[in-house]
Amino acid sequence: MAFALIEKIAAVPYPVDRVLNTPNTGRRVLLVDDEPSILDLFRHLLTDAGYAVECASNGREAEQCLERRSFDVIVSDISMPEMGGVELLRAVRSRDLDVPVVLVTGLPEVASAIEAVEHGAMRYLVKPVRREDHLEVVDYGYRLHALTKVKREALVHFGKNSANPADKAGLDAAFNRAMDATWMAFQPIVRLSRREVYAYEALVRSTEPALPDPKSLFRAAEALGRVVPLGRKIRGLIADVLPDLDAAVPVFVNLHPVELNDDALFEDDASISAHAGRIVLEISEQKPLSEVVGLQKRVARLREMGFGIAVDDLGAGYAGLGSFVHLSPDVAKLDHAMVRNIDADPTKQKLAASMLRLCADIGVSIIAEGVETRAELETLEQLGMDFVQGNFFAHPGKAFPLVDKAAFELAGNRFLPL
Repeated sequence: MAFALIEKIAAVPYPVDRVLNTPNTGRRVLLVDDEPSILDLFRHLLTDAGYAVECASNGREAEQCLERRSFDVIVSDISMPEMGGVELLRAVRSRDLDVPVVLVTGLPEVASAIEAVEHGAMRYLVKPVRREDHLEVVDYGYRLHALTKVKREALVHFGKNSANPADKAGLDAAFNRAMDATWMAFQPIVRLSRREVYAYEALVRSTEPALPDPKSLFRAAEALGRVVPLGRKIRGLIADVLPDLDAAVPVFVNLHPVELNDDALFEDDASISAHAGRIVLEISEQKPLSEVVGLQKRVARLREMGFGIAVDDLGAGYAGLGSFVHLSPDVAKLDHAMVRNIDADPTKQKLAASMLRLCADIGVSIIAEGVETRAELETLEQLGMDFVQGNFFAHPGKAFPLVDKAAFELAGNRFLPL
């Protein structure tokens, strides 16, 4: 069974007959193996085929080669002293998301085969490797790398994200960079009846282009099992700037349900525990709570510490009652999708009005998120919505953006544009 799986992974066909027969001059290949005879054999083979070949006897030496120049294809043994092939693959992905990496082993195992593919190896070869197979896979790897470069150029041309890591090692490297480049933006929440800023929502941002928005950042964290350290980083950044804000102003903090399993969140000396009385933890309705161990006890503990609880994404999350039953929220956030063009959608108006009334009946306040236009704002106010948030008042910005006073002025019953 094990060898059947490895055979399936290793025997992926390559459409060599469809590839242009272009010269290989100047195309760089890095060979990594702790057996000098193997290095010498394939160095001669690739050199004769027109490749510029550099050799390293282990992963550490290969890293030094990568510091000096880039390569079009990397072929590495898996089992080597100091640094093996899979570890080298991770190091490669921290520098280059696209270069094809071929891993070679003399001892085929299912675990290593799966790990190689999971971390983005282009192919997993079992020794002894025939000369023609080695050359074929390098040729294909070079052409695949060239195609990837063109694809990224096209993404840039059409204004799309050009650095989306496709494999685990690349995702891990991008996530590490994103963690280092994380900062917090804040957006005001407005109370219409008083024409004042009631609170702020903290929104995570990163300057890492591979994970440019909160959704992609958290998707990466989920895929890598690193939601908890990301949450800790976010809460720490928020705690750093809270002293700059009036102590009477609440701050809403998004909390992934997985973070409710983090015991550090409940410690009295945690980063935001000292500010618990002014923090409202927003828990998304789009994420299931079933994996939280002892959910109600944990929520009760947060309330004892002074935290408020909010349900986020109302109207776009799960249809059931689970989040309200288990969390007993103080606040519900009406999702952007419900607010968008609500002025022109009678169904949305009816749904929003019903949610507002029913939440009021159980003592839950509603905040409408994503208000972009004066028409949306006027409709929400006519429905009885008191708390609103969105770019109409202020875009998210560094602590703490103010609301343009013009947004609070009235002409009859109408808000003036910013």
